[in-house]
Amino acid sequence: MRAAVLTVSTSLARGEGEDRSGPALLELCESAGLEAVHETVSDDRAAIGEAIARLADGGARFVFTTGGTGLTPDDVTPEATLDVIDREAPGYAEAIRADSRGHTPLGILTRGISGIRGRTLVVNFPGNPKAIGQSWPVVEPTIQHAAATLER
Repeated sequence: MRAAVLTVSTSLARGEGEDRSGPALLELCESAGLEAVHETVSDDRAAIGEAIARLADGGARFVFTTGGTGLTPDDVTPEATLDVIDREAPGYAEAIRADSRGHTPLGILTRGISGIRGRTLVVNFPGNPKAIGQSWPVVEPTIQHAAATLER
C-alpha cells in the first residue's frame, strides 16, 4: 500500500532547518509496511490543498500531514484539508487529540482533522516529532482495515 507524508512548513520548504517530523512519520509508515514518499510544502492553504489532492489522486491510500495544526495564523493545514476532502472521518483526529491529553495538557491545542478523498484517508498529525511518535500507535492498528474498507 502506498502512503504519502506531507510536511507543512514554510521555513522547511525554503530549505531552512532540518525536518525531523516528516522523516519520523515516514519511518513509522515504512515500519508498518507502507510504501511511503515524503514531500514538503509551505504554510499556504492553496498549496497544502493542492499537494494533498495530487498525492491522493495519484494513488496514495493514505496521506499523512505533519505540521500546521496549531493556533498561529499560518497554521492552516486543517482548513486546507477540509477544502479537498469529500467526507470527514473524525475518529482519527478525535482519538489523536484524546490520547495526546495523556502526554501533555497542551494536546487539546492541536486542530488536526481527518477525512476521505476518493479512496484515500487523510490524517493531520501534529508537527512535533515526539507527538508523532505518541500519536502513531493510535492510528497504526487501524491501517489495514481502513485500507480494505476504502477499497470497497
